[in-house]
Order: sequence, then structure tokens, then C-alpha cells
Amino acid sequence: MSDKPTLWQTLLSVLSSFFGVQSERNRERDFHGGHPVHYILTGLLMAALFVIAVILLVRWALSLAGA
Repeated sequence: MSDKPTLWQTLLSVLSSFFGVQSERNRERDFHGGHPVHYILTGLLMAALFVIAVILLVRWALSLAGA
């Protein structure tokens, strides 16, 4: 197995970090083989998508409530 994480492994690592459930083995792989910029950009993108999803969900709920 390669020391550098794949795109899929990077996505899963960032998603795991959102929930705080990263394994020690994956954390070490990320810190030793990954590029910080990849994790920062992926995290920013996922955070932005989360905020957009929450906004859309609230708008939908408000429209159902008649507000």
C-alpha cells in the first residue's frame, strides 16, 4: 500500500474528522504521507457544502411551515 493517501482516503479522513472518529493508523498515514493543502481544501469544500445543505434544509422547513 502506498504511503500517500488517495483522493477517496482524503475525503474519508476529512469526513471522519468532522465526526471525530479517525483511527490512529489513518491519522498517522495522513500526517506522514498527505499534503496539508489537500486536507485544508477538502475540509473547506465539505464545510461549505454542509452550510449550503443546512440553509436549504431550513428554507425547505420554513416553506412547509408556511413562513
